[in-house]
Amino acid sequence: MTTVDPTPTSLPAALAEPHVPVRRNWVALIFAANLGVWMAFFTPIQVLLPQQVERIAPADKEAMLAVVTGLGALAAVLANPLAGALSDRTCLRLGGREFGRRHVWTAGGGVLGALALLLLARQQTIAGVALGWVAAQVCFNAMLASLTAAIPDRVPVTQRGGVSGWVGIPQALGLVVGAVLVTAVVTGNAAGYAAIAAAMLVLSLPFTLLTADDPLPREHRPALRLRTLAASMWISPRRHPDFAWAWITRFLVQIGNALGTLYLLYFLTDGVRHPDPEGALLTLILLYTLGMILTAVVAGMLSDRSGRRKIYVIVSGLVMAVAALMLAIAPVWPVAIAAALLLGAGYGVYLSVDAALITEVLPRATDRAKDLGVINIANSAPQVLGPAISAPIVVHLGGYPALYAVTAVITVFGSALVLKIRGVR
Repeated sequence: MTTVDPTPTSLPAALAEPHVPVRRNWVALIFAANLGVWMAFFTPIQVLLPQQVERIAPADKEAMLAVVTGLGALAAVLANPLAGALSDRTCLRLGGREFGRRHVWTAGGGVLGALALLLLARQQTIAGVALGWVAAQVCFNAMLASLTAAIPDRVPVTQRGGVSGWVGIPQALGLVVGAVLVTAVVTGNAAGYAAIAAAMLVLSLPFTLLTADDPLPREHRPALRLRTLAASMWISPRRHPDFAWAWITRFLVQIGNALGTLYLLYFLTDGVRHPDPEGALLTLILLYTLGMILTAVVAGMLSDRSGRRKIYVIVSGLVMAVAALMLAIAPVWPVAIAAALLLGAGYGVYLSVDAALITEVLPRATDRAKDLGVINIANSAPQVLGPAISAPIVVHLGGYPALYAVTAVITVFGSALVLKIRGVR
């Protein structure tokens, strides 16, 4: 469970464990904010960056896309916990008014991230694309760090599974909405980047303007020293074993997810040999999202009612592994359709329940955003390692069947390790 500092006798609202259930309008606004940031994350990765890279370097598109996405993910690994730590320490006062410690990071990251996407759209070299995507990743991870911390900041434990389900859906829905936006509504790579930037701002800024954000009193602010900040990034597995196992579980499942999704457009082109791979990609994304929507909130609410989290994580890993094996054994279009629906259903269960589970093993209330930033390394680091692992498999070690077989094995192993967590049922 989340712990707090033992010294203060009265904790401010920013650090206290929440007990008042959040309302539907709060859930709707954070849903929209997450939809905006995940559109900005995934639409470039799945649609815009592959198109841009293929136009610049068609002969080496797989390797060059791996370089661009890998560098962006490396930037995310560093930016997310750092932005979270700074968010935990933010005490902002303007004109005699105190502001909360989270919304400034969400709004600032959104505005700067939109500018980064507009600059990225203008790049004509792989180096320029990589630099632009790194800048965008830094900004969006600042947003993500503050948005993720809103769950333990404001949502009671007994409501976190259901709310996490709603917050998790945009991870898939963002790609659907983004893909429709850049393929059916606007035309051209540059226009696609501009549309995503605008949509992200429209969706995310209302959360920062219309919801409360508790200020952190200066006497409760952790020390802001470089050495202390760097040292705080290490969370001892010996002192906090449940947190460590939760991190490892998330890392391995996300490695499997990275392996299975990075080359999906190329899989449809070269493996399935679909005559319209971009249209087929949109169809699979829609089916994946449908599966996720059908399970995420329901599984989260069921885990809230039962108080059990681990069994849902294990089942979700098995379901996702079955979907990956289907692609490995029969890389044909009808099987891909069924696998997309099944994979979405499994991932929906995983996202909602595992997100709720993680909020229950955070070490300290004073470091919620930083600790969740460390957890988010388990989301971002696989985007660095995924290309390094998947590119050799596809090119030299068996192609797409081998890639999806490896995906299945890693996903099952990662989800099973949730049994090592002792403090959560």
